[in-house]
Amino acid sequence: MGMIGGGKDAFIGAVHRLAANMDGLIELTAGALSVHPEVGYESGKLLFLPDNRIYTSYEEMLNKESELPADERIDFVTIVTPNFAHFAPAMMALEKGFNVVIEKPMTLTLEEAKKLKAKVEETGLTLCLTHTYSGYPMVKQAKQMVAEGALGAIRKIIVEYPQGWLSTLSEREGNAQAAWRTDPSKTGKSGSMGDIGTHAAHLAEYISGLKITKICADLNIVVPGRAIDDDGNVLLKFDNGSNGILIASQIAAGEENALKIKVYGEKGGLEWHQMEPNTMIVRWSNAPAQIYRTGNGYMGSFAQHNTRTPGGHPEGYLEAFANIYRNFALTVDAKLNGEQPTAEMLDFPTTEDGVRGMAFIENVVASSQSDQKWLDYKL
Repeated sequence: MGMIGGGKDAFIGAVHRLAANMDGLIELTAGALSVHPEVGYESGKLLFLPDNRIYTSYEEMLNKESELPADERIDFVTIVTPNFAHFAPAMMALEKGFNVVIEKPMTLTLEEAKKLKAKVEETGLTLCLTHTYSGYPMVKQAKQMVAEGALGAIRKIIVEYPQGWLSTLSEREGNAQAAWRTDPSKTGKSGSMGDIGTHAAHLAEYISGLKITKICADLNIVVPGRAIDDDGNVLLKFDNGSNGILIASQIAAGEENALKIKVYGEKGGLEWHQMEPNTMIVRWSNAPAQIYRTGNGYMGSFAQHNTRTPGGHPEGYLEAFANIYRNFALTVDAKLNGEQPTAEMLDFPTTEDGVRGMAFIENVVASSQSDQKWLDYKL
């Protein structure tokens, strides 16, 4: 792995490295870790990278790595920069023949996302988008149960992601994460919906297997002086005619990362909370409710493939993140060896999810600004 961004003062870079390292399949061997050369060099030394694999820019890294023999160069790059700096390094990496892992949202605009998807299709390379929450074993169990018809036809989806960390104008108080995430030039045209609403929308589509077709959105700037939405509510219509509700807020004071989803079908419903990830409640219309727990033998093949510990030993955020890296690595390795990856290996977010994520942002903003009640979901 070669990493772009994620130096010593960054938040998400360390999470990616921990996740990538968890299963012993991936080794960090090169990095362009900061736009500031001295920070990048110091970060590389702290990670025990050799001097000749610490680069001052992503362009330098991709050019020099592509000139190395195949058994020495990196196999893929991970891009952990702010949103506005995703597209260019991802495109260059693909052009140079490298697979890509990229933070979400995939790009700054929908048009960029479409171009990136086209480049992946042209090159035949693999791109993984780190929608972390789809990596939890219990989320995979929910998806498999829905796909197998356990709940019957899906009728309603309720998903919410409340956070409270932007309840004050912290971007003016020295909070670097808040500063770029609330700056439209760096994060894109949406704040809370772009940052966490995309996670909620992805989770709804991932578990249900459905696609959003219509939306009715209301975005709000709650904290005075903020340049971009910090709260929002969206009504959803899905391609099977069912409906849903999505809430994303970063001004829900006191909340941490309280992502929750409920999916209801003809026969029953399921409920999962990210902050208690080993548990899922399944309710039936004609039988007692059930409590599913990660690590048990009754879990499906996708959940079992992504479970590391015995039942009762919590698997959390880092393990979910690592599942995405593990499945990506197994897929890339299979392709390098001329083998067909299994369905379980291929179960990670791709450019299709990236395009739909950017479409979600574009459509939510357009709907919120429109006087029309419902807008068709445009890709």
